[in-house]
Amino acid sequence: MNSTVVEISLPALRHNLRQVARRVGTVPIIAVVKANAYGHGAVPVTRTLLTAGAHQLGVATVAEGQELRHAGITAPILVMGGIFPDDVPLLQELSLIPVLPSRDAIFMAARLMHSRSAPLPVHLKVDTGMSRLGLTREEFLDILRSDWPPTLRLEGLMSHLASADAGDGESAENQLVRFRELLDAAKSAGLAVPAAHIANSAAILRFPASYFDRVRPGLMLYGYVNGPAAAAELRPALSWKTRIVQVKRVGVGQPVSYGGTFVTSRPSTLAILPVGYADGYSRALSNKGHVLVRGRAVPIVGRVCMDLTVVDVSDLPDVRPGDEAVLLGRQGAAAITADDLAAWQNTISYEVLCRISPRLTRVYLED
Repeated sequence: MNSTVVEISLPALRHNLRQVARRVGTVPIIAVVKANAYGHGAVPVTRTLLTAGAHQLGVATVAEGQELRHAGITAPILVMGGIFPDDVPLLQELSLIPVLPSRDAIFMAARLMHSRSAPLPVHLKVDTGMSRLGLTREEFLDILRSDWPPTLRLEGLMSHLASADAGDGESAENQLVRFRELLDAAKSAGLAVPAAHIANSAAILRFPASYFDRVRPGLMLYGYVNGPAAAAELRPALSWKTRIVQVKRVGVGQPVSYGGTFVTSRPSTLAILPVGYADGYSRALSNKGHVLVRGRAVPIVGRVCMDLTVVDVSDLPDVRPGDEAVLLGRQGAAAITADDLAAWQNTISYEVLCRISPRLTRVYLED
């Protein structure tokens, strides 16, 4: 039995999806399940979200889409991270819908589909201000002036908001203006766009005008969102727990873990946890933050190792091997969130969740 487990609350996932639906009404939901469903486990999470009302799925890679298809999932799947020539046959075979972000990608997919009987359904991505994947305004207008390739069937147009969770929203509003202009240009050129979508989790909460024909919640489904979210009423779905493997009593002046970056200042009781950076518990947590033991915060001391972490339990009586330690989640009245872990590491909750290693057992709970 694995001493370290990741528990996923299926009711929390359903609740979070309902919070999306409550805001967007009848607008269809593209549930973003890339990166192993943000570390939660792609296949079980996807099944839960589809039965709870999600309409489509968003992944980053063809391999992620392939995993879902091989698990028997038949819902429409958008591959949003770009494609390569050797992906095209698999896209058609698995009924995956690529998002094409450039002229080269459009022409490549159209050429490789030339000998095939049915056109490949695609979405286009336009860059409205993030300077990442996507056609520039000029490239998109040039596409509109050209004949659309008959080997491709346009099913949607998307963009991505760079700062929907930040500040007064001016950046996001400007991107929405640019996106509407490109949609209007497509309409004027006679190019039908069945589904336009740009709203991520933060936009769902802050910008109802961003909903268009689809919304794409990601982090929100898992119980978090960056930026103002006091009214979100989300439930974190993931807890991460381990068990103490050894308790050690040491004297004053004892260096702890690699490099001796922590030295005891009093006789101390140390608990060794069988979890480390190979599990996604970042080395950046060395001498920062805490875990929960018996409902109390106990500090991480010394460097986090590949498979082990040391915490100081000197202020807790009679701690024993086998006692539970919570790395992320609730224990008694205390809790550690992904936002807490992110703050201790100077990163974001996305990275904390996505980094949790697949080698850890996921357990899916009906609370």
